[in-house]
Amino acid sequence: MFVSSPSRLPGLALLGVAVASFAAVGVALVAQHQFGVKPCPWCVLQRGIFLLIGAFALLGWLVRGTRGLRQAALVLVLTLCAAGLTAAVFQHEVASQTATCAMGLADRIVMALKLEELWPAVFMITANCAEAAAYRLLGLPYEVWSGLLFAGFAALSAMAIGKR
Repeated sequence: MFVSSPSRLPGLALLGVAVASFAAVGVALVAQHQFGVKPCPWCVLQRGIFLLIGAFALLGWLVRGTRGLRQAALVLVLTLCAAGLTAAVFQHEVASQTATCAMGLADRIVMALKLEELWPAVFMITANCAEAAAYRLLGLPYEVWSGLLFAGFAALSAMAIGKR
C-alpha cells in the first residue's frame, strides 16, 4: 500500500512569501532613505499590505502540523494579495495620472490607521502619485514591480492551498 507524505509546498510557500514580503518593504525603504525615492499614499498602503502578508505568512509557517491554520493563513495571504494587486493597478492606471492623490482612498486609510504616527520611517507619505510615478527600477515603475510581486504571491498561495 502506498502512503503519500504531506506536501511541503504550503510551508515553503508561506516561508518564501514572508521573506519576500519583508524584503520588498526593505527594498522600498532603501530606495526611499538612501536614494530619495519618495512614496505616495498608494506606495505606503502597499507597504502596509506587504507587511500584513509577511506577518500572516510567517504565522502560517510557524503553525506546523496544523493544516487548517496553515490553509487559513494561505487564504488570508491570497486575499491580501488581491487587495495589494488592486492597489498597484489603481496606482498605475489612475492615481499616477493625476497631479494629486491627497485625501484619496489610500491617504484616508493610512491616516485612519495612524500609520504615519506609528512608524513614520516606513509609512510617512512624502510625494503625490504623479511624482511617485516618475521613479523607476530597472525601467519599470515601482507599482508595476509591486503588482507583479502580489500576483506571484497570489499564484503561489493558490497552488499551496490545493496541496495536502
